[in-house]
Amino acid sequence: MREDTVTEANAGAVGPKVVDGKIRCDACPVLCYIRDGQTGACDRYANRGGTLIRVDPHVLLGQALSQGQAVVPFGGQMSEWDGDILHSGGTFVTAIGAGTTYPDYKPAPFIVAAEADGVDMVTVVTEGIFSYCGVKIKIDTDRFLGSEQATVRAQGEAVGHVTTGEYGSQMLSLGGVHHLTGGSKKEGRVTCDTLLALCNKQAVELVIDGGSTVIVAAGKAPIVNGLPEERMRVGCGSATIGMFAKQWQGKVDEVVVVDDHITGVLSEHQAGKLLGISETGIRMRGRRSTPGRYFQVAEPGTGWGGTDISDPLAILQPFDAKVARPGLSLLMVSTTGEHAAYFVLDDDLKPVERDLPKPLQDSVARIQENCEPALSTVLFMGGAGGSLRAGVTENPVRLTQSVKRALTYVTCGGAPAYVWPGGGITLMVDVTLLPQNAFGYVPTPALVAPIEFTMRLDDYAALGGHMDHVQRLSSLAADGFRRQKAQQHDEAPWPLTFHSRTDRPA
Repeated sequence: MREDTVTEANAGAVGPKVVDGKIRCDACPVLCYIRDGQTGACDRYANRGGTLIRVDPHVLLGQALSQGQAVVPFGGQMSEWDGDILHSGGTFVTAIGAGTTYPDYKPAPFIVAAEADGVDMVTVVTEGIFSYCGVKIKIDTDRFLGSEQATVRAQGEAVGHVTTGEYGSQMLSLGGVHHLTGGSKKEGRVTCDTLLALCNKQAVELVIDGGSTVIVAAGKAPIVNGLPEERMRVGCGSATIGMFAKQWQGKVDEVVVVDDHITGVLSEHQAGKLLGISETGIRMRGRRSTPGRYFQVAEPGTGWGGTDISDPLAILQPFDAKVARPGLSLLMVSTTGEHAAYFVLDDDLKPVERDLPKPLQDSVARIQENCEPALSTVLFMGGAGGSLRAGVTENPVRLTQSVKRALTYVTCGGAPAYVWPGGGITLMVDVTLLPQNAFGYVPTPALVAPIEFTMRLDDYAALGGHMDHVQRLSSLAADGFRRQKAQQHDEAPWPLTFHSRTDRPA
């Protein structure tokens, strides 16, 4: 059903059902009956004087004219915008606040045509109801968060698990249909609440079985066991040796870079060999890999280099008396430069701690300088290959084919989405690129996420789209439920310029 204003909120082709003054909302399978002056269970739809309305505003994105330049709201104030579209190529209709296609036989709430760089484009927008969805979280830290496959909990309920550790980061996978609908009612509710908060860039506390408590918020530094993380490691211990070996040459006899994964030893490492670093007689605990690289020197933890040690000497065995000598100097440092200590061998070849010399202080500072700020990154991931495609075309598979052929550009709230290869439309998007509070929920439980399909108007016609529901951008009426916002990030591509990409098939 084509909707002239957002206040009509998917009433259905024959109008909403009214029973004893209560309106039935069909925006999700819960089918709430809403009294006058009340909202439905999702807090997104309400009954106002017998009319079903949306509570949230419909968002249009305005393109910044140059990097760092904000869009001036029409009429001086967003709430006073008169609805005139002066630069259609610089306005993008998002799905945020547009409403859903449920039940999905209806065309999408808005199918809007506009001209961009002389090309007629069309954007089909809808707020998809995603039961098959979750988030992938990248946490920049070398501290131990939890074993791979360990359960991640929120409010005591299982909401996901730890996945593989990546370079300087640890990954969590939360949500998914089994947590949303396959467990207890409370598990589903808590999972939905957790996903919604994370996608809307709010802080969430997560507890990992057998591991740490971590507070994450998209675009913010993680807080591990109550301590904010400042920086991610510069690299593993071996990589750190490779980067800074020359800066240690002539200033210290031996360097050990402590790391949970690969601990590096300067004199044994290929970088040290090429620089002519002499053998020192150092002997390490753990499992020796290639020269100068050691695995499993300690257990994972929140101490030095993501291990469980607080005393770096704990990973050393006695020096080889045939090679070592009194007065030999040793620097031990972590991969973030957070921990560093300097030792000199005494007459019994035992390391004795000394003050860190100024040249070595500078090298530790250089390691810290090369560590990037630690952040929590949240990617929303959802399967859009289901029935919402019927809101775009009567033959849903054609939309999937068009996306795979790069004829259709997929965005979420105007932000670029990565579409996975293979069947269906499985997408991921960085939630920090979306406007604030772009995600909602329905108590099935499921997340409500904006999704837009943008293509050339002639491609939409060839797709078998709902051409009789296309409206021009300039015809959108102004009302109290539509808001103009500036594009969130200058580095994000403008959604209406995808048609000029060189990889578009002929």
